Amino acid sequence: MKIIADFHVHSKYSRATSREMEVDTLALWAEKKGINLLGTGDFTHPQYFAELQGALEPGGNGLFKLRNRPSPVRFILTVEVSNIFSVKGKLKRIHTVVFAPSLETAQKINTGLARRGKLASDGRPTFGFHVKEIVKIALDASPDCLVVPAHAWTPWFSLFGANSGFDSLEECFEEEAKNIFAIETGLSSDPAMNWRLSALDRITLLSNSDSHSPSRIGREANVFDCEMDYFEIVHAIRSKDRKKILYTIEFFPEEGKYHFDGHRACEVVLAPQESKQLNKQCPKCGKKLTVGVLHRVDDLADREEGFSPPNAIPFKNMIPLDEIIADAMGQAVGTKAVDQEYEQMIQRIGPELSILFDRSEEELAPVVPPRVLEGILRVRARQVEILPGYDGVYGKIKIFKDEEKKAVSPAPSRQMELF
Repeated sequence: MKIIADFHVHSKYSRATSREMEVDTLALWAEKKGINLLGTGDFTHPQYFAELQGALEPGGNGLFKLRNRPSPVRFILTVEVSNIFSVKGKLKRIHTVVFAPSLETAQKINTGLARRGKLASDGRPTFGFHVKEIVKIALDASPDCLVVPAHAWTPWFSLFGANSGFDSLEECFEEEAKNIFAIETGLSSDPAMNWRLSALDRITLLSNSDSHSPSRIGREANVFDCEMDYFEIVHAIRSKDRKKILYTIEFFPEEGKYHFDGHRACEVVLAPQESKQLNKQCPKCGKKLTVGVLHRVDDLADREEGFSPPNAIPFKNMIPLDEIIADAMGQAVGTKAVDQEYEQMIQRIGPELSILFDRSEEELAPVVPPRVLEGILRVRARQVEILPGYDGVYGKIKIFKDEEKKAVSPAPSRQMELF
């Protein structure tokens, strides 16, 4: 069966997250998006773990379903963990996502971690020990656990981060590197950027939303063709099974908030070549620039841009549907008109990811406002302009040029008469 999975989300117990980040609301949004497998996030937090025990029941094969209402969405137990530690006098900050096959296994992990730090202070707990110990704790709890370095390229809190990361998996995880089978590309990189490193050829590249609000789940995701089974999915990831992992769904990496180099305080944004010429210093204030993901990939790459390994798993870029609608209507995401059109399209046609990828132009044309349809088709053809993100500022997408923009009436009555 086709599985669209977003493994990395957070709960309302993580900092800077929506109060709606709990499994019932997440399931509703997953149905809107077309996601049928969703990470729980934050299973180490004591209060959230208790809520998961009450809200979920076994759905078979290491996955879970809602206890109180029918839903096609299944949940997989996941948590993001932060490790801050020193190696040879240099401070390292690494985030990982841990997968667990049962509540009992998750409880074992929680017990092990509770001896070494506070679990209740944040949904994403922070520890002062070496990140390789996370791998040991997870695999001691169960050999079926999986540990994946999160948003592997962001400047802070990542495996390859320019400010606090390492230059290789082996340098980071030492003797536990053999137990790392996948990395999360993050919003500011895509698989094509990662293909430039031959050291990652054995690694499965996963893409997840790292969402802090329900409407943002699925902005990156993974598409499988296999049984709805924790063990089969984890085995596919470990073995990089191209028959079972069909493709990943990706942000345009330029839209990620750390793609280019820059200095937010001075509104300076630079391509890696420009930054290198300035010795990574802000041309306005002279302070150190935040080195972005593209620059960091350039530094570590041993292949030219455009190289594709023979065992590469494909990917598809996307722009979320509400962003397409907003650009087509000349309005901001989150405005009433944009939200109304989004909801009406989901009700008329089906889930968001199906609209963006699966429905033909002929199917969409009778029921989608013409300019919104044109936006969807342009995104599919990669005909977009993006001002790259930098230093914590998201990139800005332009599907329509300024001279093309004009008001669009949401859901014309002529179209609604068809239903």
